[in-house]
Amino acid sequence: MAQDSDLEKTEQPTPRRIEKAREDGDVPRSREFSTCAVLLTGGIGLMIMSGRLNQAMLGNMSSNLRFSREAAFDFSLLLSQISSGILDLLIAFAPLVLLLLLVIVGAPVLIGGWNFSSKAFTPKFSKLNPLNGIKNLFSKNSLVELIKAILKATLVGTVSYMVMAHDFDTIISLSTQPLETGIAQVDGILIKGFLFIVSALVLIALIDVPYQRWNYTNKLKMTKEEVKQEAKESEGNPQIKGRIRQQQREMARRRMMAEIPKADVVITNPTHYAVAIKYDDNAMAAPRVVAKGADDIALKIREIASEHKVPTLESPKLARALFAHTELGDEIPQALYAAVAEILAYIFQLRTYKTHGGYYPDMPTALDVPDALDPHLKGAK
Repeated sequence: MAQDSDLEKTEQPTPRRIEKAREDGDVPRSREFSTCAVLLTGGIGLMIMSGRLNQAMLGNMSSNLRFSREAAFDFSLLLSQISSGILDLLIAFAPLVLLLLLVIVGAPVLIGGWNFSSKAFTPKFSKLNPLNGIKNLFSKNSLVELIKAILKATLVGTVSYMVMAHDFDTIISLSTQPLETGIAQVDGILIKGFLFIVSALVLIALIDVPYQRWNYTNKLKMTKEEVKQEAKESEGNPQIKGRIRQQQREMARRRMMAEIPKADVVITNPTHYAVAIKYDDNAMAAPRVVAKGADDIALKIREIASEHKVPTLESPKLARALFAHTELGDEIPQALYAAVAEILAYIFQLRTYKTHGGYYPDMPTALDVPDALDPHLKGAK
């Protein structure tokens, strides 16, 4: 049962799944909305520009049905006259054509957004398979398209019949009307019929747009296993990421261990913590932590310090404070300046004694370490 549920497409598509579908040229589209938008724009455009277009067509017919005696015997003059008339018609209809082209391009963008994919132009030989074609004939999508076609034909036919029935007497009487009156009545009937038919198509588009969005999302739904696999691909395999992090820690540890021989002193707990400090008054504003560790790493720090003769000094409270409140490369907290200064002064005096002799310096014991910086004392409170 668990395996069956993992194979069911119950999960919403991830952004990566949607982006991949867009790369393949798969975006939500509604042909009904595009058709409705083009018809509505064309009808309104014709109504607004009808006067200008009528004048252009009347003028073109008048000029092309009349020609001079010279044009009748000179084909080049006749061709020039006809070409000029066609050009005038093209110029007159150009605004309407440009408006329709804009709607044809813009209407799909309103549903699925702008998308250009070269993969959409790549031929798919699977579409030539007749078995796939037969399957598509009996698919759910084909059934929906059939229902939409029947609904559209029914609505348009019903609306057309109602308009014709309402103006039937006017249509019958057109033959008895004067030419100008009859043309005006025909224009009124055509405009009214057009508006009612487009209104029916608007109703279909209002149903089709949310359906296409739902169908698109439903088509891209994923199984739980697909979601897990995508997460692995996008974020990386957890095991591989764990190994990378382990290798990064090892590299950081090796770099840290390489800095220990350059340290001035290693302050210990004495067994649980070890913090290596370096100070260069020419390059540093304050002493810095170049290495730190607990337990096994602390032991390794002490061993390297011993091998390279880096002084080691036990100060449990200071070691705990430095370990808890600094990171590698950080300057020590200002509250620990005094304590660390005493230790560094002791180390520098010790170097002078070993080099030039003199008095052996006294090891500092009562270091000024605020209780608030000691995690043991802070936890006890």
